[in-house]
Amino acid sequence: MDTAEITRIAVAALEDIKGKDITVIDVRHLTSLFDTMIVASGDSTRQVKALADHVREKLKEAGADILGTEGEQASEWVLVDAISVIIHVMHPTARQHYNLEELWGAAQHRRVA
Repeated sequence: MDTAEITRIAVAALEDIKGKDITVIDVRHLTSLFDTMIVASGDSTRQVKALADHVREKLKEAGADILGTEGEQASEWVLVDAISVIIHVMHPTARQHYNLEELWGAAQHRRVA
């Protein structure tokens, strides 16, 4: 499964259960670790966890490999590693504090929803 398809499935899964401020960032020219980063917000820690679980479930159903998931215990920031695509689902306060979009500022951003 290619990066574009993984990205499409992940974004659709986030939209399915009302993920907010979904941003897709192309980082191929900045790192060789992965191609695309997706950042999304949930309204509560419960929704953040639910969004990450839904993304992981939909990607697995489609046959994508999931390397791992981090942050599920606190659910302020949950990372789903789909190898070529990294999905960050964050509580708005964590997202504002870490500001990944600015950190990866040289990347090409594309707001999705």
